[in-house]
Amino acid sequence: MDKLHITGGIALEGEVRISGAKNATLPILAGALLAQGPVTIGNVPHLRDVTTTIELLGRMGVTVTVDERMHIEVDSGTIREYFAPYDLVKTMRASILVLGPLLARFGRADVSLPGGCAIGARPVNIHVAGLQAMGADIRIEGGYIRARAARLKGARLVLDTVTVTGTENLMMAAVLAEGETVIENAAREPEVIDLANFLIAMGARIAGAGTDRIAIEGVRELHGVHYDVLPDRIEAGTYLVAGAITAGHVRIKNARPEHLDAVMVKLREAGATVDSGDNWVEVDMRGRRPRAVDVRTAPYPAFPTDMQAQFAALDTVADGVGTVVETIFENRFMHMLEMRRMGAEIRLEGNTAIIHGIKHLTAAPVMATDLRASASLVLAGLVAEGRTEIERIYHIDRGYETIEEKLAQLGARIKRVPN
Repeated sequence: MDKLHITGGIALEGEVRISGAKNATLPILAGALLAQGPVTIGNVPHLRDVTTTIELLGRMGVTVTVDERMHIEVDSGTIREYFAPYDLVKTMRASILVLGPLLARFGRADVSLPGGCAIGARPVNIHVAGLQAMGADIRIEGGYIRARAARLKGARLVLDTVTVTGTENLMMAAVLAEGETVIENAAREPEVIDLANFLIAMGARIAGAGTDRIAIEGVRELHGVHYDVLPDRIEAGTYLVAGAITAGHVRIKNARPEHLDAVMVKLREAGATVDSGDNWVEVDMRGRRPRAVDVRTAPYPAFPTDMQAQFAALDTVADGVGTVVETIFENRFMHMLEMRRMGAEIRLEGNTAIIHGIKHLTAAPVMATDLRASASLVLAGLVAEGRTEIERIYHIDRGYETIEEKLAQLGARIKRVPN
């Protein structure tokens, strides 16, 4: 198992290209099961979670072809079974996204209850209740969701809480259902919109994606398509924070600035100069120490939970006291304990972290506990005195494409080494 070695103290400078969004790629790969013909997906990031999803589709008998540019062709015409086994689903909660497409297209699905990052409960009851309202017969037994339906029927679905994967799963199920489905209290994330645009390109009838009310008129079948995934706003935000935390000057390209409003507001609060164009954003913190910022996570378009850990790292070396309030997941502060090992002054009170900024962190061996936590430890390592060693970086490989290469091209002293 690899680890990262980072020698801190370098102000990052330069330009980095943002990869396709993991959180859009995974539902789109699942959505390819809905098409009668082959689907080609472009701008796909080379990530562990993408590889896991490809393996999951392959286990079902789906033909998946990947070229050297990471264009992925998915042909579900060869599917043999409608089963998502525990050994794959336990490593990635997004595997639950095959439930809706399998049930809608093939009338059956046996999907393991999910695993993934240890950041708290993300129950699947909303997925199940929605499918049952559309006429599915669902039993949960032996750790599996076993769903059957001749043809799903449109329904009005009012989601108990805002859930991205729940919205996506039910939207995918609804596109082949008989009649109209309306999803109320739907998630509004850009990745939900990207999935909707992909489905529309295949012939689906969807209105309202990006609002809290999505209406879907079911069709009999969907056709193949070529579709490019949108850029990853969380990767983009992480590199912008890397520029700010190191008192550097970083430009990200192939980005969507309109998806980064909440992040850019907080970077400006921290004292950075932030500029943007059609497909780029630039952060300039040269000659300045960041100011502490307060962060409270909430569903899009508010501040994203997936950027909470990165701003916590920024606050550890900022001037002043910052508070971080996590409202989405109840167990997403494990990175705080690791940053304390590097000298960070952090007090935890329930779902709130109070961070007293200090001038310098000190390098220490630390361990990644989940995907975004690992990113925060990389950021902390960039500003720590000495060499930081980060173990269990398989978490970071789930969501960041060649992070050590991209940071190195910005001047960071970082390398991947075998354990």
